Amino acid sequence: MKILVAVKRVVDANVAIRVKADGSGVETANVKMAMNPFCENAVEEAVRLKEQGIAKEVIATSIGPQQCQETIRTALATGADRGILVTTDAEVQPLGVAKILKAIVDREQPGLVLLGKQAIDGDNNQTGQMLAGLLGWAQGTFASKIVFADDGRLLVTREIDGGLQTVSLRLPAVVTVDLRLNQPRYASLPNIMKAKKKPMQSLSPADLHVAPRLATIRVAAPPKRHAGIRVATAAELVSKLRNEAKVL
Repeated sequence: MKILVAVKRVVDANVAIRVKADGSGVETANVKMAMNPFCENAVEEAVRLKEQGIAKEVIATSIGPQQCQETIRTALATGADRGILVTTDAEVQPLGVAKILKAIVDREQPGLVLLGKQAIDGDNNQTGQMLAGLLGWAQGTFASKIVFADDGRLLVTREIDGGLQTVSLRLPAVVTVDLRLNQPRYASLPNIMKAKKKPMQSLSPADLHVAPRLATIRVAAPPKRHAGIRVATAAELVSKLRNEAKVL
C-alpha cells in the first residue's frame, strides 16, 4: 500500500506573525519557515506504518513556491521515499489544495492519505474533509490513534467535544491527524544527506488541470485588546455589560 502525506510550509510556530503594510498577506520575507506541526505528525505516522510493514511506500507532497522543496526534503529525511512538489507562487486556498491533491491521488493511487488536521497559518481545518468529499472516500478527522484491524479496516480514534470516538473506515481513506497521535522524530544527519538523493517530481497546477478560483482581498491584524477592569459588585458588572459592552 502507498501512503500519500501532504505537508505544508508555514511560518515557524515560534515567530511572531506580522501583516504586510499593504494588507496583501502575512509577511514571509526574511522569516523563518518550517513544516506545519500537524504535518510532522502525519509524516511520522506514515513512516511508522511503513516500518510496521503495513505500507510499502510513503510519498510526501507539498504545494507552493519552489522553497517548499525544503519541506519535502525534511519529510524525506524523516523516512518518506519520494516527493512531489506542485510549484505555484499564487495563493492556494483549501478547496484548491484539495483539488490538486485529488489529481495526485488519481495519478498515484495510494491506499491512504494522511494530512495534518489544520495548518497553523490559516487554521481552516477544511482540506482533508474536502479531499475525502471529492474522492468519495471514507474519512477520519482529528485522529489521536490509528490502528489497522485484522479485517483490513482502519480504526481511527478521534478527539471530539465529549471525549474520544473510534470510527471504522474501509480503505482507501483520508485521515487528518492531531498532535497527540505521536511524537515526531528528529531527522539524523545521515538521513538528511540521503534525502538529497531521493527523487522529487515537480509539477504545476496546470499539469493537474487545476486553476485557482479564490483570491484574498485583504488581510488585517486583529484589533488590540483593551485592558480589563475590576468591578466592585455584580450589579456594576451587569450595568457595564448592558450599557457599555451592550451584550445583554
